[in-house]
Order: sequence, then C-alpha cells, then structure tokens
Amino acid sequence: MSSCTNITKELVKGMAPVRDDRAHKNDFGHLLVCAGSEFMTGALVLACSSALRSGAGLVTAFAPASALAPLQANCPCALTSAWDEGVTATLRRADQLISRTTAVAAGPGLDESDPRSKALVEEFLLNAPALVLDAGALNIIAHYREELLPVLASRKERGLLPAVLTPHVGEMRRLLAGDVTDEVCAKFAVDNTCLLVLKDNKTLIYTPHDTCYSIQGDNSGMAKGGSGDVLTGLIAGFLAQGIKPCNAGVAGVYFHSAAGAETARQLGKRFMLPTDVIGRLTKIFEDTEWQG
Repeated sequence: MSSCTNITKELVKGMAPVRDDRAHKNDFGHLLVCAGSEFMTGALVLACSSALRSGAGLVTAFAPASALAPLQANCPCALTSAWDEGVTATLRRADQLISRTTAVAAGPGLDESDPRSKALVEEFLLNAPALVLDAGALNIIAHYREELLPVLASRKERGLLPAVLTPHVGEMRRLLAGDVTDEVCAKFAVDNTCLLVLKDNKTLIYTPHDTCYSIQGDNSGMAKGGSGDVLTGLIAGFLAQGIKPCNAGVAGVYFHSAAGAETARQLGKRFMLPTDVIGRLTKIFEDTEWQG
C-alpha cells in the first residue's frame, strides 16, 4: 500500500454534490437508518440528525418501536417505521423499505442479541444499494465472520456499491479476530471489497483499491458516546445523495473532524457533546463551499 493521502479542505471542496434549487426532496436521496434499541435510543437520534444535516432529502428510521418515541420528539424531520415482532415479518418490511431508498446505515445502538438484528444486517449486505455499517452491525459480522464476510466481499459481483465500515479499534480487533495493524487493515479492505474507516485520534480510510487516506484529530472532546453515530449519519447521508463510497467516507470524516474542532474551540473539549458537533456542521459546510 502506498502512503496515505492527507484529508484536507482543499481535497474535499470538489466532492460536493450538485444542488439544483428547482429540485425536490426525492432528488437528494432517501436514507434508511436501522439503529437504536430500547436502552440506546440516542444513537438513532444522532445518526438521523446528522444524515439530515448532510443534505439528504429523506431519512427514514427503521427501529424497534421502543426506540422511535425519542426520535419523534428530538428529530421530527425523520420518517419512522417500526420493526415487526418476528424475524420474517421484519425482513419483509425491510425489503419494502430498501426498494424505496438509495442508501442504508445500520448498526448504531442495535441490540446484538435480538435475532432480528442479525437477519437485518445480512439482508442489508445482500440488497442495500449503498451501505454504511457501524457498531452493533460490525459486532454481528465479527460474531458470524465465516458466514457474513463472504457476503460483504461479494457485493461488487452483485452490482452493489462497496460497503463502508466505520469501526473503532476495538470493533476492528473483533472483525479481524486479531491485532489491528496498518497492513492487516489494508488487506481486509481489499479482500472484502469494502471501504474501511478506522476511527481513532488519527482516522485512517482504507479503500478496496489498496489506497489510503488519513486525518489527524487529537480532540478529546470527541471521545464521548455518540460521536461515531454522527459520523455514520454523515457518511450515509452523502451516499444517499449519490456520492461514491470513497468520497463519501473522506468527506464525512473531514466534516466530522472539522466540526468537532470548531465545537471544541467554542465550547471546550470537556463540555462539548456530539449534538453540539451536528450544530457546527453549518459553518464547516460554508467554509468548504458546500453550503448549497
């Protein structure tokens, strides 16, 4: 693998999708967010909120009914659809939703012990046209490595875009069932035909084409639960608008990091919250000439 390309504002400037003022919501993509559970409702709120801020035209939350009330109160612009009681009925509903969406994000706050979660992750791997996997979805893949990694790797053969995986180092260790090294992560991305966004104080993006991108964060204010959910929503929202996976990953990581740095400057690293980062995206979009 060659040396990593540094992710900068200049690199991201040219990646903005075109926005026509005569367009309507369906022209800007429809994202399905499968996230949240009874005791992790905030993950769904954060992912949907950042996806809407990314410019996606429609965002539908697909979650257990117990996770939807907090979303409806805190993110009223998102549509909602509840899981059914059984696996078969839930998959049937998922298929209906996938047919109407341009991208899927899955994993933040998922109950990994719920059999519907595993079935949905496999369904998205098989059928979602564009896909971001995080948190619980990654742990499910790690648990069923022999079954699900071949499905992940086969997406290109089935005419689907490479999936974007956004693990932190612990999740990556579980995916690999071994030590996390630069060489092993690069090989994982190539072997499984996916874009791998490895989150840490220095975030690294490994592509299926054996190239690499990096950005240095060094912001302890981002070391709080929910920060990764914001990133998931951003990348998935860009995918839903038609940005290719590599550009969506690079742009998402840049805006997430830059908005985090702006939040730290304004509020302080100790005090800032992931919700505050979403509120600072507007300034970073403007600075990067992505405002519309």
